[in-house]
Amino acid sequence: MTVKSEGMELVITRVLNYPRELVFKAWSEAEHLKRWWGPKGFEIHVAQLDFRPGGFFHYNMQSPDGIQMWGKFVYQEIQAFEKIVWVNSFSDELGNIVRAPFSDLIPLEIHNAVTFSENNGITTMTLCSRPVNATEEERSFFEGMFESMQEGFGGTFDQLEEYLADHS
Repeated sequence: MTVKSEGMELVITRVLNYPRELVFKAWSEAEHLKRWWGPKGFEIHVAQLDFRPGGFFHYNMQSPDGIQMWGKFVYQEIQAFEKIVWVNSFSDELGNIVRAPFSDLIPLEIHNAVTFSENNGITTMTLCSRPVNATEEERSFFEGMFESMQEGFGGTFDQLEEYLADHS
């Protein structure tokens, strides 16, 4: 996995030894997402998944010690097997956008794009993330979190890889 900052954008690339169609399916179906998405060790409960532009993924994350947080993706663009673009935020149980429970400086909304390319059955997955409508203070905080986000996404993508190994 490689991570770099391009201006205010976090870019993470992971190479997976699985076909692109399988990797894309893991991102696009509730039954798959709940088994690997989120921080390592958290249990994911899917409230709703409407995988289409304008649709959303609304979910609850529960830590091993019982702390619960809600999150939401609002899908903007989907190109089957190639690209998924969404805006991610913390939410309440009704899907309303809320501040992150652990910091008031995390931007309310993060624009994400994940692309998938395949070469001989090996998929390169690249995630690009940047704040949306953030204050200068929020943007600066976001950029200061790159190392932490690298670790967080690293754990999440490890879970994806483990899940794919069990379902390929």
